[in-house]
Amino acid sequence: MIKNISNLGDAAVYCDFGKEVNKEVNSKVIKYFKNLKEQNFEGIINLTPSYNKLIISFDLTVTNFKKVKQIVENLDIKEISSTSEKKIEIPICCDKEFALDLNRLENKLNKSAKEILETFFSKEYFCYMTGFIAGMPFFGDLEKNLQAKRLETPRVKVPKGSIGLTEQFCNIYTFESPGGWNIIGNTPLKVFDTSNEDAPNLINPGDTVRFKEINIEEYRNFNE
Repeated sequence: MIKNISNLGDAAVYCDFGKEVNKEVNSKVIKYFKNLKEQNFEGIINLTPSYNKLIISFDLTVTNFKKVKQIVENLDIKEISSTSEKKIEIPICCDKEFALDLNRLENKLNKSAKEILETFFSKEYFCYMTGFIAGMPFFGDLEKNLQAKRLETPRVKVPKGSIGLTEQFCNIYTFESPGGWNIIGNTPLKVFDTSNEDAPNLINPGDTVRFKEINIEEYRNFNE
């Protein structure tokens, strides 16, 4: 469970679930996050989950650290439902136009592009968190034989929809942005939809994703 609960500035609570980064620990973070969000406790204004931490921001005019800490400590995690978690299929085109770092990974991992992609597409991935840029999902856990470090020099612009790998994680760039992850393809699917004000994120923490490879023609015709 939570290893430590402490102040973070004047109006936030920092919940530390430990140093390990794995599905078991992250599932606990997500359960606390969802329970707090669903119960809508007075004074809590924002919840920010990460791999193994949860930040709870609160309104100082309504509540305080001691009260929020008590709320967290009294949560019965056993009663938290996970029925809202989804399984989602994400199409990816790995044509050379989109697979910007596949050749680099071949050299780094000592594997062919075919072997890398076959391994990548062979399993499901668990969404640990969203963030960095709006709606960007972070997935774990890549097979050990696919794990590589970030680019030595990050790109100034990574195209929207790019799928990146680094260390044990995978992500999807929801907007064009700087980034140093190894890009293996691109999805035509809209992962973050600003027109959907109630639920802009297609993928949320706790969801499971399976990637499906599509060809360049399917990619170009996807949204028609």
